[in-house]
Amino acid sequence: MGRKSLALAIAMGCLVGAASPQAQTLRWARSMDVSSLDPHAANTGPNILLAHQIYEPLIVRQLDGWMVPALATFWTLTADSTVWEFKLRPNVKFHNGAAFTSEDVVFSIERARAETSDMKSLLSSVESVSPVDDLTVRIKTKGPDPLLPNNLTDIFMMDREWSERHGAFRVQDAKGGPAGVAAASANGTGPYMLVSREKDVETVMRRNDSYWGRTEFPLGIQEIVYRPIPDNARRITALLSGDVDFVQDVPVDEIQRLHGSPGIHLNTGPENRSIFLGLNVGGRELASSDVKGRNPFADRRVREAVGMAIDRDALRRTVMRGQSVPAGVIVPPFSNGYSKELDRPSPFDPAKARALIRDAGFPDGFSVTLHCTNDRYVNDEGLCRVIAEMLSRIGVRANAVAQPAIRHFAQVRRAELDLYLLGWGVTTFDSEYIFSNLYYTNTGSLGGWNGTKFSDPGIDAQIRSLRTEIDAARRGAGMAMLWQKLKAEAVYVPLHNQTITHAMRNGFDIPIDVSNQPKMKYVGGQTPTYDPMPTGGHARPQAQPAKQ
Repeated sequence: MGRKSLALAIAMGCLVGAASPQAQTLRWARSMDVSSLDPHAANTGPNILLAHQIYEPLIVRQLDGWMVPALATFWTLTADSTVWEFKLRPNVKFHNGAAFTSEDVVFSIERARAETSDMKSLLSSVESVSPVDDLTVRIKTKGPDPLLPNNLTDIFMMDREWSERHGAFRVQDAKGGPAGVAAASANGTGPYMLVSREKDVETVMRRNDSYWGRTEFPLGIQEIVYRPIPDNARRITALLSGDVDFVQDVPVDEIQRLHGSPGIHLNTGPENRSIFLGLNVGGRELASSDVKGRNPFADRRVREAVGMAIDRDALRRTVMRGQSVPAGVIVPPFSNGYSKELDRPSPFDPAKARALIRDAGFPDGFSVTLHCTNDRYVNDEGLCRVIAEMLSRIGVRANAVAQPAIRHFAQVRRAELDLYLLGWGVTTFDSEYIFSNLYYTNTGSLGGWNGTKFSDPGIDAQIRSLRTEIDAARRGAGMAMLWQKLKAEAVYVPLHNQTITHAMRNGFDIPIDVSNQPKMKYVGGQTPTYDPMPTGGHARPQAQPAKQ
């Protein structure tokens, strides 16, 4: 046995031998429900989180962000730089007992590429998917795509036969289409099986005792009862009273009280997510403004003024209660392309900001509606109110409107908002994911979350070029150049990188996942570690997570 194989065997042996608590039920409370169980319908954190319990991708990220094998045991770029080959895990069964094969991979990737799929931007480089044999798949891209493996970590595999038999062949349209069978039922290969679902009330999952990883992962949780509780006070009261065991979304103003509560403990850590404001820079005028015939945000001076009006340190102290790190760019430290030089926030200078507003031709300022979520990010509604107050001091009279994320996200994607709060977790841990979703012209498979109406053909061309560049040095230089240009455009106003806190009753220890996607199969023992291989399947991602 070679050194690498021996290291992997030791890591697995340590895991299997780790002490695990008695299998138990976890009553899990979040601020919002998932919009659908369809694993390709919505590229949002809550939907992906729940999907990870039931379904699996070919490659997955551990709690620390490293890419490791899931349903693929190995992957490599072939002699053809446009063809990736994936070796599939043998003897894997779907929850209904059907065998997982390459046909399911082909079906799932093609399904995730469909027009109504919200995951299609991750697969926009794919030209074709083909089976080689039952346990081998090749994916051909339109040009070299060095990040294809990174883009697959949230692309979940479905059973082709089950999907066709139950009319789940098509992806539910998250923008308002009818809900299909896959929206409320599921048949994955994952560690937990769906038992029941009542939207906005409760989703129950039971441990899959036929799971391929049953002896490799702790799987200390036997049953998961997932309950959306939007009201912050009710969610914490449920934890303190023993009605729930785990609160993933802890309000910042409750952290101190929970620290001193008997029977409760907290885990805190940084998340791979930036929080920022999006501005409608491309509209002829702002629908919510008293200025007509002109769009104030089309003037870069106004956009710079908005950045200078935000006192990020004050937000950190008073609104976030220390649960944030002020940011100067919308790429978090975990992701490839981040640099400390980029991450210098605009100076807080309301006097200069007010002068920029006047110089841009708005001596009396202007009004605008600031839309925010009230159930998605850490203290998002509180941020909304305080930011509106800060903007008022420079003449931007912002009317703060907080709303549920499911409505907010749909409006962002339809580019209906003039000024809005958004958070972006970098699924691929690479800046290209930000460029392609938030800056690329929103015309189809790319730019699906660009609600700003920003469009620059030159920027689009650079993004396309970056997506196919396989030389690491040229790719890094191109990425740095793009960030410099885009930061100067000030289409988005960075606020901070989010820190997250989990609260749970004693007897449970739910670790922080840097993607805020705790995978419950890890609970009850150690996280498995995989020794990197020189090429292909077990290699670390390009950007190593920051040690914070």
